[in-house]
Amino acid sequence: MSLGAVFLESVASGVITEQEIAWVTRQQSRFARHEAALAIRLGRLLDEGQINLGCRLA
Repeated sequence: MSLGAVFLESVASGVITEQEIAWVTRQQSRFARHEAALAIRLGRLLDEGQINLGCRLA
């Protein structure tokens, strides 16, 4: 899993899973500066309601 993949899938589907959020929080200390900016953007999209917490159906 990569942050870029999580971000793109979340933006495309409008959903982020609990497992993905857990992965992001566990990995955040390892993020490079550009990845940290992407994680912040993901959090803002969640705050704005553009991405929702849920499950993605296949």
